[in-house]
Amino acid sequence: MHDSTRLKSQPHNRRREPPPSHHHRRAWCCSFTVPPHSPENPVQAPAAAGLPKKNQSLLKPEIPTKSSSNSTLSSFANSPQNTSRPGIVTRIDPRRILSPGRVSPIDSIDETLNPINPVNFSEIPKSPAPVDCEQQVSGGGPGVRDDCNLGIFDVRLNLKGKNGSGLVLELNSEVLSTNSCVFADLIAKNSRGLCRIEVPEVENLGVFRDTIELMFEDDIPRKLIRIGAYRTIDVLEVSAGIKFNRGVLSCLKYLEAVPWTEEEEEKLRSLFNKMKFDHETARDISARLYTLDMADSQHTLSKQLVWSVTTCVDANSRNELKSLVRGLLCKSSVYEKDCPDLNKADIFAICQSCISSLVCLLEEATSTSPSNKFAKKGEKPLIERISKQVDNIIWLLEILLDHQMAEDLVVIWTNQSKLLGMHKCASPLVRYELSRVTAMLFIAMGTGKMHCRSEARSGLLQTWFRPMLLDFGWLQRCRKSLDMKALEEAMGQALLTLPLKEQYILFMDWFKCFSKHGTECPNLSKSFQIWWRRSFLRGSETQATESR
Repeated sequence: MHDSTRLKSQPHNRRREPPPSHHHRRAWCCSFTVPPHSPENPVQAPAAAGLPKKNQSLLKPEIPTKSSSNSTLSSFANSPQNTSRPGIVTRIDPRRILSPGRVSPIDSIDETLNPINPVNFSEIPKSPAPVDCEQQVSGGGPGVRDDCNLGIFDVRLNLKGKNGSGLVLELNSEVLSTNSCVFADLIAKNSRGLCRIEVPEVENLGVFRDTIELMFEDDIPRKLIRIGAYRTIDVLEVSAGIKFNRGVLSCLKYLEAVPWTEEEEEKLRSLFNKMKFDHETARDISARLYTLDMADSQHTLSKQLVWSVTTCVDANSRNELKSLVRGLLCKSSVYEKDCPDLNKADIFAICQSCISSLVCLLEEATSTSPSNKFAKKGEKPLIERISKQVDNIIWLLEILLDHQMAEDLVVIWTNQSKLLGMHKCASPLVRYELSRVTAMLFIAMGTGKMHCRSEARSGLLQTWFRPMLLDFGWLQRCRKSLDMKALEEAMGQALLTLPLKEQYILFMDWFKCFSKHGTECPNLSKSFQIWWRRSFLRGSETQATESR
């Protein structure tokens, strides 16, 4: 507040400073040298004749007091809330500021003052009606013109916070009536003498005070820039509740023009769900908050994003986008807000396209024609294109695993008879790329991330276990972020999920390969021991028990 008050203890007989010059309207006047003009203080002391005459409002802290027995308080929260109980304006505690920093009690109040007419504050609508921000406020704008008598404070607004704190604002009725139709109606019903309005159950006294301050501001947008978007949302809610249309319009224009944090976005969405604002700027804000046909657009956009990543040419950009898109589509993502599940058919269609491209590249790599083995002008090398498609398949597998939809990919990879046939005649530098896909499927099964039927597990291991034994050495040399220890453990665990007769065949194949190539093969010794105990030792113990 540009005319803030500094309260500090000073003697009564201090020398008065000359009145400052005024070049524009002042939102607040905080000169507490003498009691302000009011019906309770109708006579101006001669010694105070030289004081400034542009005082418009007076703030002072209120010491909470018990209301009279016949008073009923209404609720008016930080954002004006509605109440079913009628509120009765009560006389505030008989204390007033007599000098800066000094609050002096008064033994009694002149009983000859005009009686207080009760003001029913519950007349504010229970459900705030749409605020017409285009409505012009009569009276020539905010504040009071310089030619008015600015020294009279004829409205005392007593704010009672929910936490027991209080705040008293002594204001000019013309400013309140000009800017708020709610206050205009209340003031009109209490035209005799000092109008006292009490607002109980205020959620945030500071926000309510900031909203009242805006009525005395010529440049509201500048004030909003200082307080920021988060507090502006609170001010917007209070302004709408008291029908402060100029404040509502300024808040909407400011919020539409600035970026929001996620917290501010949620706060604003909650407010727009509670209140309706009749203005084009409000519709622009709603367009930033809500999207039509969210389900269809999310499915379509997800497919487009995944497809764009798999066809991306630049390797660095592709890796960056993979991390971004997977994070957006992941079920544990912070960006998922009740969005529909991923379309399984769309992802598998893209996955099948990548496998088809991989088949074509493998055919080119195993072709006997020398011209097919060299990249054409403008094309990437063949091995790089093969690696790109393998990376795409592994990335799609990770997305499917996040959504528990990867079981069908096991069946698709098992049925790739063309790839299996070309694996036998391809060079190790090419064929080990296929085993990278197999390795990720083995890890998913062995760690329990993917639950497949017995037929699917058996088919995958019967088809791709032996090629994996051949390519394990190449996978160790060119890991490409592959965890070899996890792969060895997962291969053994996956084998142990098969029937014992199938385990026997595959474990014997591993034993022969490991005896010839050593560390070029995976070390499945622990799983082999478990299979041995289950097949022979426990079986012999069972037979001995049955014979006895």
